[in-house]
Amino acid sequence: MTRVLIVGAGPAGMRAAETLAEAGLHPVVVDEAARAGGQIYRRPPEGFTRPAEKLYGSEAAKARRLHALFDRLVAEGRVTHLPERSVLALSGGVAQVLGAVREEIAFDRLILATGATDRLAPVPGWESAGVYTLGAAQIALKAQGVALGRRIVLAGSGPLLTLLATQLRAAGAEVAAVLDTAPMRAQIAAGAAMARARPQTTLRGLRLRAALGRRYHAGVTLERIETADGPVAMHWRDARGRARRTACDMVGLGWHLRADTHLADLAGARFDWSEPFRQWLPRCDALGRAGDGFYVAGDGQRLLGADGAEEAGRAAAIACLQDLGLPHPAPAPVLRRLARMERFAHALARAFPWPAEAVRALPDATVVCRCENISAGLLRETLPLSGAEANRAKSLSRVGMGRCQGRYCQLAGAEIVAASAGRSVAEAGRLRAQPPARPAPIGAWLATGDPGAE
Repeated sequence: MTRVLIVGAGPAGMRAAETLAEAGLHPVVVDEAARAGGQIYRRPPEGFTRPAEKLYGSEAAKARRLHALFDRLVAEGRVTHLPERSVLALSGGVAQVLGAVREEIAFDRLILATGATDRLAPVPGWESAGVYTLGAAQIALKAQGVALGRRIVLAGSGPLLTLLATQLRAAGAEVAAVLDTAPMRAQIAAGAAMARARPQTTLRGLRLRAALGRRYHAGVTLERIETADGPVAMHWRDARGRARRTACDMVGLGWHLRADTHLADLAGARFDWSEPFRQWLPRCDALGRAGDGFYVAGDGQRLLGADGAEEAGRAAAIACLQDLGLPHPAPAPVLRRLARMERFAHALARAFPWPAEAVRALPDATVVCRCENISAGLLRETLPLSGAEANRAKSLSRVGMGRCQGRYCQLAGAEIVAASAGRSVAEAGRLRAQPPARPAPIGAWLATGDPGAE
């Protein structure tokens, strides 16, 4: 029997599993979380009493349906779910998986639904304790019902900025300010295209924004995070250039999302620079084919949000069934819905642009790579020897060599390298992924198991 491995149990992975199961296949789904749902529909531990409406807001009914669907497929024995496991490497049709023990899971077909991580732009002082990504703050809220500060400043750009502020306030946290680097004129200019593509989603976002009132500020310039054993205040300038200081004890940062493509790279995907999204994305056909027997779905392929991830999961499963010569749902309706969501995503990228110029102009003392404590100045100093090539700059400066393997510093580092050399980011290139995809203790390789392979 064909062995299909799905990595990720978020909206894309769950829909891919459903589509394959309905066609008579029995996929194996590996996921790092204890319960299926992904980041957007992350589930708290068993016995957690906070209602879904508080966790997921207007998406509560959708989250419940997806959770129930996947749980039913697993309970019926049509899908094997391997939670709390990380895929560390992929080679020769075998996934090296780490959980309580190391497992080797063989597969004939691979669907990567690895989602996305926060896209971060360094701010002077962001290396301090008490400065988190927006995604980390949301995980703490959803998984444990915890706000990571008493007086919170959220800064960056993109829909998650508004959503998280709303979720924290609903949980009773004090959000002192929501600082958006996207100019209001850019948001207004892209608003019509967003409304045409997804009117209800656009209206929902406007309502959430309106509820923030004077806490929300557009077109800001972030100057520095004042710290003393943690954040004390955020220093920033408003759209008119006036200096402001907002006292806080926690800062959350994030500029929309960055596709998590580490495993796609290890699996052999090719990549293209996406100017609209300002990042490298795997090269796939319309259904998500990235190679022979290899498919990418969800935010790990294109940043289309939770609804788009569901459709991309279906699309990848349809491509897999097509390639196996098995009956499959018609792809045309799925592709039409994906096209509409892609139009919305492109408008969203115009509304909330990546602050490239601010990153390129960072002071030399600003830490760019938090894992290795590498400053913008140190990175610039290596360029006469490394040239404007991302991997050579990494080898000499150590930017991207730490625990996150460049997930958080790669894009900012590339902007600095490109600006210093007078080149485009696309010309500077991207950092090559290396195994293991997650930090792994040496002792993990001493014990093996194989519960997912046949």
